[in-house]
Amino acid sequence: MSSTEIQNLGEEPCFRLEHLPGKSPHLAGKASPQVNSRWDAPQVTANGLHDIEDRILRITGYYGYNPGYSSHRREEGSESHADTPVSETSGDGTAYQTCANTVLKVLGGLLVVLCVSSSWVGTTQVVQLTFKSFSCPFFITWFSTNWNILSFPLYYSGHMATTREKQTPIQKFRECSRLFGEDGMSLKVFLKRTAPFSILWTLTNYLYLLALRKLTATDVSALYCCHKAFVFLLSWIVLKDRFMGVRIVAAIMAITGIVMMAYADGFHGDSFMGVALAVGSASTSALYKVLFKMFLGSANLGEAAHFFSTMGFFNLIFISCVPLILYFTRVEHWGSLSSLPWGYLCGVAGLWLVFNILVNVGVVLTYPILISIGTLLSVPGNAAIDVLKHEVIFSVVRLAATCIICLGFLLLLLPEEWDTVTLRFLTTLADKKTEEHGEELTESSVHTRSRSRANGAVSIPMKGSSILFPAISMGRYSSIP
Repeated sequence: MSSTEIQNLGEEPCFRLEHLPGKSPHLAGKASPQVNSRWDAPQVTANGLHDIEDRILRITGYYGYNPGYSSHRREEGSESHADTPVSETSGDGTAYQTCANTVLKVLGGLLVVLCVSSSWVGTTQVVQLTFKSFSCPFFITWFSTNWNILSFPLYYSGHMATTREKQTPIQKFRECSRLFGEDGMSLKVFLKRTAPFSILWTLTNYLYLLALRKLTATDVSALYCCHKAFVFLLSWIVLKDRFMGVRIVAAIMAITGIVMMAYADGFHGDSFMGVALAVGSASTSALYKVLFKMFLGSANLGEAAHFFSTMGFFNLIFISCVPLILYFTRVEHWGSLSSLPWGYLCGVAGLWLVFNILVNVGVVLTYPILISIGTLLSVPGNAAIDVLKHEVIFSVVRLAATCIICLGFLLLLLPEEWDTVTLRFLTTLADKKTEEHGEELTESSVHTRSRSRANGAVSIPMKGSSILFPAISMGRYSSIP
C-alpha cells in the first residue's frame, strides 16, 4: 500500500511511495489493515465510512489532515480539559496574589507621592512667608537641620511598634552603625564620614533658600529638578555608570531650560543671581548623592535614619558657630529670641523633616520612581499657589523653560533597559497582530471548505497540473501567436 506523508500544515501535499518490507502493496481502493503508527488512526468501521472520509481529506490536503486527527484532538482536548482545573486554580491564586500586592504597592506609592509633593510645596511656601518677617536663610537652614536628630528616634519607635524582636536603642544604634564600616562608629569615622555630607547638605539648603529670596517658588523648584541631570553626569564621569543617549538628551534639555530661565528677564539683576543660586543648590545636591553612593553605598531604612541623626548632631555641635558669626557681623541679625517667628520656623523644620522621612520610607515601601515624580509634582503645585495666591504672571519664556526642564526630568526617570524592553514589547505586539491575522484567514478558509464539503464539491490543490493534464496546457499555449 502507498502511505502518504504531509510535510507542512496548510501547504500543498507532497506524495511519497513506500513499500512495507515483506508485504505486497495493496490496491488503492482497498482498506489497508495496517495504519501508520505516527497518527494512530482508529479502526475502519464495517461500512467503510471512516476509511472513505480519511482518504478524501488526505488526498485533498485539507489543512494537513491526517487519519484519526479529529478523534485524537477530541481525546487530547478532553484530557487537557480534565487537567486544567488544578493548574489553573494554583496559577490563578498566585496571579491574584501578585496582582493584589502590585495594586496595594501602587496605591501606597500614589499616597506617598501626594505626601512628598505636598510637604515640599509646603516647605517652599512657608519659607517665603517666613522671609516676610525674618530674612535669615542660614539660621533657618541651621535650625531645620537640627531637627534631623529626631530621625533615628522616630525610626526606632516605628521599629518597636511593628516587629516582635525587641532591641534596646543602643543595640539598634550599633546595628545601624555598620553603614560606616564593620568597626562601627568612632570619633574619627564620625568626622571623616559625616563632615563632608553635612557641609554639602547645609550648602544645598542654604543656596535653595537664597534663591527663594530672588525668584518665585515655581522657578526655584523647577531649577532644582535639574539635580537629576547633574547626578547622571557626575555618575557617568565619576562612577563610570552606563552611558545612555536619552539621558544625555535630558541633561541638554535641563541646561537649555536653565539658560532660558536666566534669559527670561535678561542676564542681569536679581533674576540671574537667583537662577545661579538655584543651579548651585541643584549641583551640591547632586554631588551629595553621588558621594553618598560612592562611599556609603545603598543604605536601608534604619541606616538612613541613623545617618540623618548623625548629621543633625554634627550640625548642632560644629556648625552652630556659623549663625553666631553671622549674627555678630550683622549679616543675619535676628534680634531677641522672643521676637523670632517660632511658628514659621517650626513649620519649615517640621515639613522638611517629613519630606526627608517620606523620601526614605517611600523608597522602601513603594517604587523609587514614584518618589521622584512626587518631587516633580511640586513644580505645578507651587505654580498653582503662585498664580492663585500671589498673583504671579509667568512669561512665555519662563513657562517654556519650566516645561523643558520637567520633560528632561521625566526622561531621566527611564530605566536603563528601557530601549530593550520597548523593542521587545513592540516585537511581541507585531507578532500578536500577525497571529490574529493568520487566525482570521484560517477561519475564513475553513468556513469556505466546510461549505464546499456540504455541497459535495472537492477541491484538489495539486502541483504539476500541467503534467497531469497536458492537453489543457497545450491548448492554452497554442492560442498564443
